[in-house]
Amino acid sequence: MKKLMLVLVVSACCTAFAMNASAQQPADKATADAVIAMTKAQWAAGMKDPTNVAEQSKDMSDDYTEFNGDFATRVDGKAMNSRLAEGVAKDSSKGTAAEMLNEKVQVYNGDVAILTYNYAGTTIDKDGKTTPNRAKSTRVFVKKGDKWMLVHANFGSDPAPKQ
Repeated sequence: MKKLMLVLVVSACCTAFAMNASAQQPADKATADAVIAMTKAQWAAGMKDPTNVAEQSKDMSDDYTEFNGDFATRVDGKAMNSRLAEGVAKDSSKGTAAEMLNEKVQVYNGDVAILTYNYAGTTIDKDGKTTPNRAKSTRVFVKKGDKWMLVHANFGSDPAPKQ
């Protein structure tokens, strides 16, 4: 009798867990779609007009932080990131393609989303030379009110495999 009761309790718990997990999936999918779309919109804005840093950073929180391969320390704040981006935008190269590969979004408590992916893109310089770009990327989003905001990113180099 005790074994039967244990089996029934475990079965009920597993069923409740499965129902809860499946009930959360549509919200998680909507969140994943939203943060991926925001990232791709940022890329599109940069390709359309590299000097329009305001459009590229519209979804960044004021307390945004970033690690990347260009600077030895963490970049703190949307304002500092924007100033650095404006300096880079003066370069004559321009992005021509951007793709997100192997993307994964993890959602926690409905208000934190972590997007990880491999970036593959190309840039063209003033002389018409095209260069491929690769990166391993992580972006952390937090829901503030009813809007998702980018609060942190880490962009790491992803060197091409040696042949």
